[in-house]
Amino acid sequence: MNQFNKDIIAALSSDKDITLNEVLRRQIEVAANQFLQNELTAVLGYEPHTRIDRSKDDVNYRNGTYTRTIDTEYGEINLTIPRDRLNKFQNALFPPYVRRTDGLEEMVIKMYSKG
Repeated sequence: MNQFNKDIIAALSSDKDITLNEVLRRQIEVAANQFLQNELTAVLGYEPHTRIDRSKDDVNYRNGTYTRTIDTEYGEINLTIPRDRLNKFQNALFPPYVRRTDGLEEMVIKMYSKG
């Protein structure tokens, strides 16, 4: 049994009011935020808190984060998107200015067409 399954079982057994959608929303939120941090690490080429050679002019650094809320079919997820000083980091998971996923839009269109 992997960690994801253990987290789902623990969440469902600890809180009677929680739904499977809420558990999935939480897991998606955690996974997306970890993915964004790992993606910035790949762009910069070094891990957080690592000493690097500052003698080069093209050295890029982490420069804080900003938050964004995305509407998904499981509910709202809050993302903490990292920034870099030279503005070279463009995440591949969520394009700029996107506030909802395609699944939510498709669901609304289907509901409208069925009346």
